[in-house]
Amino acid sequence: MSWHLVRLGLPVAMGGWLWPWVVLLAVYLQAASSLNRCKVGYSLCKDGSECIPYSHVCDGEADCNDGSDEENCESGCSADQFQCAHGKKCIDKDQVCDGSPQCQDRSDEKNCLERSEECAHHCDDKSHCLPASFICDGEKDCLDGTDEANCEDQEGARTDAGPTKAPSGQSRLIRCGLGSQMCKDKSDCVHYNHVCDGEPDCRDGSDEENCMSECGSDQFQCAHGRKCIEKSKVCDGVPQCQDRSDETGCAKRMEGCAHLCDENSRCVPSSFLCDGEQDCSDGSDEAACADVRCSASEFKCLSGQCVLTSMRCDGHPDCWDRSDEDGCTKPPVCTTKHHCPQSKECLVQEWLCDGDQDCKDGSDEKDCPVAPVSCSDFQWTCKSKTLCIPKVWKCDGMKDCDDGSDEAECRVATCLPHEFQCGSQACLEPGLVCNGVTNCADGSDEGGSCQMACTEADNNRCSQGCYSTPQGPRCQCIAGYKPLEDGQTCTDVDECVGQAHAVCSHLCINTPGSYQCECYPGFIMEADGSQCKITGEPFLLLSIQTELYMYGLRSGSLDVLSSSAKKAILSIDYDWRDQKVFWVSVDTETIRWSSMDQKTTGILTKGVRADSVAVDWLGRNLYWIDGVNSQIVAVRLVKASVKSLTQSIILDDDLDQPRSLALLPQKGLMFWTEIGNLVKIERAGMDGSERRAVVNSSLGWPGGIAVDSLSERIFWTDERLSALGSSTLDGDDIKILQMKETTNPFSVTVFNNLLYWSDAKRRVVQAVNKLSGKDRQVILKRPGQPFAVKIMHPIMQMDTESPCQKMVCSHMCVLAPRRKAVCKCPTGLALAEDGLTCSSLATQTFLLLWSPPTVTKIYLQSQRATELKGWPEHLAFQIPSISEAKIMDYSVDEKLLVLTDDGTTSVNSFKLKDSVFVPQRQLLKLLHDQITALALDWVTLNVYWSSIKQSRLHVTSKTGAYTAIVIKEGITGVGSIALYPQSGRVCFTNLALEDAGSKALIECAHMDGGERKVVWKEAIQPASLVFSSNGDTIYWANKDTTRLWYREDQQPKLWFEVATKVVGLKAFKGTQSGSNQCTRNNGNCQHLCLATPTGRTCKCAHDFRAEDTNCSPDQSCTAGTRQCLDQTCLPVEKFCDGHADCSDHSDENCAGAKQGSGTKVSAPTSPKSTSSPRAVSPQKDLSDTPDKDHEVLNLEAQQCSQKHCSGKGDCVEISGVTTCKCSEGYSGDSCQDQVAKTMQGPLIYGAVGLCGVIVVIAVIAAVLKKNAASRRSPDATVETSMSDLEKKVETTPSVQNAQAASEKQEEPVASVD
Repeated sequence: MSWHLVRLGLPVAMGGWLWPWVVLLAVYLQAASSLNRCKVGYSLCKDGSECIPYSHVCDGEADCNDGSDEENCESGCSADQFQCAHGKKCIDKDQVCDGSPQCQDRSDEKNCLERSEECAHHCDDKSHCLPASFICDGEKDCLDGTDEANCEDQEGARTDAGPTKAPSGQSRLIRCGLGSQMCKDKSDCVHYNHVCDGEPDCRDGSDEENCMSECGSDQFQCAHGRKCIEKSKVCDGVPQCQDRSDETGCAKRMEGCAHLCDENSRCVPSSFLCDGEQDCSDGSDEAACADVRCSASEFKCLSGQCVLTSMRCDGHPDCWDRSDEDGCTKPPVCTTKHHCPQSKECLVQEWLCDGDQDCKDGSDEKDCPVAPVSCSDFQWTCKSKTLCIPKVWKCDGMKDCDDGSDEAECRVATCLPHEFQCGSQACLEPGLVCNGVTNCADGSDEGGSCQMACTEADNNRCSQGCYSTPQGPRCQCIAGYKPLEDGQTCTDVDECVGQAHAVCSHLCINTPGSYQCECYPGFIMEADGSQCKITGEPFLLLSIQTELYMYGLRSGSLDVLSSSAKKAILSIDYDWRDQKVFWVSVDTETIRWSSMDQKTTGILTKGVRADSVAVDWLGRNLYWIDGVNSQIVAVRLVKASVKSLTQSIILDDDLDQPRSLALLPQKGLMFWTEIGNLVKIERAGMDGSERRAVVNSSLGWPGGIAVDSLSERIFWTDERLSALGSSTLDGDDIKILQMKETTNPFSVTVFNNLLYWSDAKRRVVQAVNKLSGKDRQVILKRPGQPFAVKIMHPIMQMDTESPCQKMVCSHMCVLAPRRKAVCKCPTGLALAEDGLTCSSLATQTFLLLWSPPTVTKIYLQSQRATELKGWPEHLAFQIPSISEAKIMDYSVDEKLLVLTDDGTTSVNSFKLKDSVFVPQRQLLKLLHDQITALALDWVTLNVYWSSIKQSRLHVTSKTGAYTAIVIKEGITGVGSIALYPQSGRVCFTNLALEDAGSKALIECAHMDGGERKVVWKEAIQPASLVFSSNGDTIYWANKDTTRLWYREDQQPKLWFEVATKVVGLKAFKGTQSGSNQCTRNNGNCQHLCLATPTGRTCKCAHDFRAEDTNCSPDQSCTAGTRQCLDQTCLPVEKFCDGHADCSDHSDENCAGAKQGSGTKVSAPTSPKSTSSPRAVSPQKDLSDTPDKDHEVLNLEAQQCSQKHCSGKGDCVEISGVTTCKCSEGYSGDSCQDQVAKTMQGPLIYGAVGLCGVIVVIAVIAAVLKKNAASRRSPDATVETSMSDLEKKVETTPSVQNAQAASEKQEEPVASVD
């Protein structure tokens, strides 16, 4: 095989005359840059391109284009200098906290106290400056403690409170520091911000006395009810309330903040105003909105919705306030069996006692029987025995059972890492522990060792401080941090991972001590700072029986699209760019579309069966599942209708019953559900590559499937489990949501935070939170059955760059994993070596692989990639009515496939018509026997075969009427047969079929049985015997595997490997050119024409005798008897009676003969003419009147030959079409091409190989019989000339012609040492 590397050169974009100007321009620019002069206080960049201020040099941020301003910067600072946080600059310590930032990152001005006129003491490396009143006041204000050092009463100073007490034995008044007030009992001082904060800090509780209980209209009351603050201080980023209630529920101020609501606790952008969805709890964002106008064909609800006029007074409320059913002059005519007794709404049986009120008077939910609770496999029974909840709700922190039993006996919830856990399992902030006030219900936060204060050593070993606990001093971590194993060092908590409930609905970004929520492009953050909202109204697209509806999820509007469906629409998808909805209905062979805007319909493609459709809006293709042929197919999205012939098969191997399909174009992936013998959910690239099962457990009968690109999860319905399921794209983290509301889920779709599904039986579309399965809501409920559902919004199909835009495919471009794209070809075309162009396959060499019930066709030119895990580019054909096929062969020109079926012990033929193999006839039918080898003579369409009971080499005519023995003696068993009709040669393996370890002979002969020779003795269970394209080499394989190899430069290389059981393989050229003397008119032979290297031999059926080219009944058996293939005679009635009587069972070889099983059969009789047999003229056609599918000579053969076949062939009619049968040495549609003469040199034999046009393909088929010996030797290739072989092997006594072969018994082949 030769590989061609194509190197593409880029053309020069400009002529030679332009280069001098480019050079002059470069010189000018260089000269100009050198003239730059910088003014005082600026530095010139190294490349001379610009000047920057000296203050920007070594400031940690590159300002020069070449980055030279950050080169050669100081890496270390002296003792009297301060190093900026970015590490690139040193400044004098006097410049720290001077109010003017010298560091680019402003680190020199961080944590600085505001300078005051009374600044008396610098501390903490001059990062703080304290007034004189703070010095020696008994409270440490500097981190380095210098404000309380060298004080007279240093021993009595407290570091954790404000007062300064007298030393022991002395009487001295307590002095409170600035910002503190003394308790009434004068025992302590508390900060003013702790006064009236809802929590007593003084031992006598005096700090919480005389507090305001009511706040003024311009004030905000803290949640604890003990403090009032000004409203202007609410949501200002600084908590004034001890419980931080003034900063709770505040919206992050953002650009575009247009409306403050909920007492200024929320701010929403203008896009949230009057969008039909209430974002403010006070509803002010939807107040004072312009009145919605409905069209002339719509009815306006009092609630503001617009519904179709036809829905007015139809017995089903469509308005939120039911106003479309108010004021009706007469009761509605219900098409359903039930209606509300008072309010007269129409009901279906499934709506009675379903938990949702459908009657205005609520009568549909009254007097409902209480059914006994029986929970399913994925549910948990509440202790009250009245309710089943999904197992995933157990111990999720939310009570779902009416008795709360789902949250009982759960693992004790741990406190946040920085909190103190009470013995009662409550959680406290560290500041509330050992504060003299009992905060834990069991008092475990007080007493014990609370009197042990943290020492300086404790503070030094704890990275974030120390606090007293009843168990003694303990290191503390501030909120957002957690202690390491040493209990002293604190590290950041990643709030974005490992949480039971996602803290952010879209993206979570961890920050030191906290986290930040962000939204995906196209979404806006909600007021709570964690949820994201889409701008613009999303629509629910759904099919209700034969109708297509668009339902506004905010406005509640309901619109109907044009549809020509006569039966239920089961699958839909849409293309936002072209504003089209694609759909398929039951029992149709078209994929249709309906326009969203023009209300028109059309057909995308005809002649296809689609069970599920999916739009690739990025690659501009439409995919569908063909359940009849078990294929996934795609076609381009075009404006006009396309023919089914332009479609490309994406996947067709090992698909049993694919049910539903979903695409993820952003990643080039597709997912589908499989409901055949092996229930699973699979995924592959949208080009069919990298296929694998992602979910094969926790499944019953998966139906609809959807992909969520935000959470990167797949969701599916399961009708057998009555559940909704989900997992990651890789099949991990499987969640099954089994509720009473998911009894019959059909289709599923996802949008933002909600999961929607249809229930055709209950006639309802519902939604839940996609991750928790909670917050259920009824979206739409109508009397008709809803089937397919999709969410429509432009953000679902954002127009990003497609990898296909860079491809110039001649036919179709499909997406592949990892943002790649590949070209695909329609059926009948193959991808050329450039990977872009599709070319005709008429003359291409191909392989046929048989893996029941599929025949797979692989063209050798698709062998560009190697070591594939799965099929390369191929076509797959389903073969009907074959249960246990094992051996196959194929006629390329006739498109005729011949298969053996062990299930029926028969040989059957199939004709390829319009990409489908159609059954033709049964050529052979055996009884209690099994065919072991088969080969098709593509010139005469005779079939060579052998079986276990009839272990000879036989030949049967193309109609099955005549069977003869070619080689009879010296055959133990035949495992494989290869034919080369052009030279009249046949080769076969002679081996003991029942002994898997025995060695076999490779024998060759003329196709009439003459010149038989042993050519190889060392083969171990050889199979897949085949001739090379020019007939000078024979190949076979010796190994059992599912891999296919080829040989390049004498080295074996793996082409592909599949998990499918391949039981047969053969290689063919695009046309089987060449001829022999049997080509024309069956060689004038009445029964069988068998080619030889020098001519042909006419052969008669086994119970006839040959007279030149004619056949007459053999009279060797007495009257009323007939001859078996083993030449014994039995009564005629014993033949085809359903019971084997001949020793070789040949009396039951009945297919193709005129007599049927169990019928009376006549013995062969002589022709009615009494004249002696005579030779037939070569020009005379001896065949019976042929069918239209069989080849006949054109009556005006000579004239047609000159006109259509260049005088180098004969005209023949095949299926009513006149074609050319070329003479030897010529080929082509008009026999215009001269073929090189067949090599006349010695025949070469080899092991493990198959010759193609360019490369030698070594075929190792999976059907090969296992043997231990094959494991001991590698896949070596052996090629030896005939002259060498003849020196080593013994020649079996040859038979010169077919007649001699049947009369003279051969001696057995000598054993091989």
